[in-house]
Order: sequence, then C-alpha cells, then structure tokens
Amino acid sequence: MFIETETTPNPATLKFLPGQEVMPSGTRDFRDETEAAASPLAEALFSLGDVTGVFFGFNFVSVTAGEGADWSALKPQVVAILLDHFVSQAPLFHAASGNGIAVPAEEDADYGDDPADADVVAQIKELLETRIRPAVANDGGDIAYRGFREGVVYLSMQGACSGCPSSTATLKHGIESLLKHYVPEVSEVRAA
Repeated sequence: MFIETETTPNPATLKFLPGQEVMPSGTRDFRDETEAAASPLAEALFSLGDVTGVFFGFNFVSVTAGEGADWSALKPQVVAILLDHFVSQAPLFHAASGNGIAVPAEEDADYGDDPADADVVAQIKELLETRIRPAVANDGGDIAYRGFREGVVYLSMQGACSGCPSSTATLKHGIESLLKHYVPEVSEVRAA
C-alpha cells in the first residue's frame, strides 16, 4: 500500500491519501483527544503528541500539527499509523461510537432557518454540495452549512480549512462571491 501526501493551504496541515475510501459518507473532524476517543485511528494519531487535529474525508485523512511541530519528523510517524490502520482493515470507529458521520459540536450549533427562506436555503445547499465542498475537500477540509438568516449565510470550516490563514479570504472572496452571484438574496457569508 502506498499513501500519498499533499500539502494544503494551511501550513500546519497535511492531507494523506491512502488510495481507498476513508469515510463512506459524511466527514468527521476531531479537534482534541477527547473527541478522538471515538476512533482508534484518530486516537493513534493524537497519541503522537504533536497532532492537534484529525479530519476524515471521503478518501483522505488530514492531520494538523501543533505550533512548532517538525513535519519532517512527524510525517513518517503519521504514515506508519495510517499504513497499519488501512493494511489491517481495522474499523474507523469504535462500535459504541456509531457510524462516525459528522455531528456538529455544541459550539457549531445551527443558526436556524426561516421556513419562508426554504427555496433560498435549497439553492445555497445545492451550490455548497456541487461547487464549494468538492473544492474545499481538495484542500483537505470541508465546509458545513449552519444557517441562513436575514441574508447572511453561516458556514463552518473543518479539517485543514479550520484555522487556515487563508480561510477568511476563502469565505469572503471565494464562497461569498459565488453565493451572491447565484443567489441574490445572499448579502454576506460569515464563519460560524
């Protein structure tokens, strides 16, 4: 088995591609060791000490290193853990933790939608699914819809995109421009 590695716009995060499906549906973002307890793979990665974030996408794992971590030393350790996991065909999640589909953390609670905006929300979600999420996944992350209120779309960045120096520019100049172009009711995009 060969695991490819790609850089991401976030210098603290690398994207690892095992050449097979990681998550059959949804995504999962682990921000600390407590959250990682749901997954043997995430636990093993956090046990390295320098890992501060793990993100599972459809066919990749993004790993974020803490400030001052040396990727030249950490990368081979991450690859070894990923190889062990995928070669052994170990489960991605502990049986008691469910299927692992992304569940918003309490601080990521939905902002809610006005039922009168159902058509606008459907257009926004369609654009997110077809245009935005695939592009963000290429960078080792994901974006989650949180709500639409009074012209403002609330989105949450995950994986490599969370904490990325260019995430604000991505939201404001890329995603906001695209949504405003196709959905005139959108006046602004904010990080949730």
